[in-house]
Amino acid sequence: MARFSFYSLATTTLLLGGTTSVTTTTAFVSPVQHGSSAFTVSNPNAKNAMDTVPSQLLFMASSKEESTRETTSVVPRSTTSTSDSTRRSFLSKAAGSSALLALGLVDAPEEAKALGSLKKVNAKLVQYGVPIIEKVPDGFSPLAEIWGRGQNRDALLVTFVHPLDWIVTLPSQDVNGEDGTIQAGEYGKGDTATFFVYSDPGKVENLADQPKQFFETALIKSISQKGDNLYQNFKVTKVMPKKVDGEDYVICEFKYTLLTGAGFEVDRVGLASVTSTGNNVEVLWAASTRQRFKKTEGALMTIVDSFRCYSGGLDMAKIDYGDAV
Repeated sequence: MARFSFYSLATTTLLLGGTTSVTTTTAFVSPVQHGSSAFTVSNPNAKNAMDTVPSQLLFMASSKEESTRETTSVVPRSTTSTSDSTRRSFLSKAAGSSALLALGLVDAPEEAKALGSLKKVNAKLVQYGVPIIEKVPDGFSPLAEIWGRGQNRDALLVTFVHPLDWIVTLPSQDVNGEDGTIQAGEYGKGDTATFFVYSDPGKVENLADQPKQFFETALIKSISQKGDNLYQNFKVTKVMPKKVDGEDYVICEFKYTLLTGAGFEVDRVGLASVTSTGNNVEVLWAASTRQRFKKTEGALMTIVDSFRCYSGGLDMAKIDYGDAV
């Protein structure tokens, strides 16, 4: 038999006329039993895929008795009108909802979170003197981060949008410099978007005029950041140049077979946006499994099409460890 855990939140409201309303909300959580799935909610400030919190308070039971219970006890008063009763109900529910939001037990609407993120991102873009993001598609969140805060890299400002529920990871910093990259993904399903700096060719002028082989080499370098011999049958299937604010960006479609450490072969399909600013070539590539690509293609295209990369004027973003080095 499944065992349930539950949480209660009591809200006391002082109503007009001296009446006190006490509202207790009891929410069942997932059953604690062998084989049950553990639901988690992503922390919006997460730095990695492990930075998640339990979603016991999603107010959802994983059984046939899926329900929530709400009981209200009211200290009686001598005379109660219909309007007073309605007012009490409204104030009680409003107070309960506000308390839940304040405690972080329920999430704000996705549209509100996306709007808040856009304001913060645009404030950062204004600070660096680059164009702001005018609009974010529904279901997406904007990102603007510095790649190259460490003294071992040339600083770049990277922006793109990603699905709201994707987890973002950023480069790590220590006295030896910076390591890692900017990435967002729904890792459990194999959907990822990853930033890569291809330094071999240096700055490339007239990027749109480069042959397909140039983009194949850049993308192979991108997908093999963690080591060689992790892929086979790589192929760029389409190259689509475009201009953004006078800069060349080239959208590429590609496919390859990923060789996993467990010995499995996973067919993957992806899209990438390639540009060249500063002293290198920059790539944002996004991919999913071949089976999921038909479903994710639109989102992946939105991600890579939104990619922008800026260099110069970013010295303020550098980390100086000074005497700690």
